[in-house]
Amino acid sequence: MTGGGYARQPDGSVVVALSLAGPGGAQAGRIRVLVRAGNRARALTRLRNLGLRAVYLRGNAEPPTPDEVTAVLHHPDGLVWREAVAADPGFWQPATMLPRPRAAAPAGG
Repeated sequence: MTGGGYARQPDGSVVVALSLAGPGGAQAGRIRVLVRAGNRARALTRLRNLGLRAVYLRGNAEPPTPDEVTAVLHHPDGLVWREAVAADPGFWQPATMLPRPRAAAPAGG
């Protein structure tokens, strides 16, 4: 993970933003994931429950921008993502549309 951060909301909840490697590894680019929860630990637990096991938030180097906070606050699930491309990042997608890594074929014959 290269960056992430959080922003505390007036109601006491937090919005956590993480920049992660895409599902295809380094060649697939990066994605930006936003999650809203009661606290930082619960936000990371929500991501781990989706299969993103190795997500950690160390520091507050890249907190969510006001536009990112607005996007996640207005989404019913409170968890969105999009590709982290500077030129045209595209629209925010719900967590159900998060691409999953392909499972490796079992070895043997």
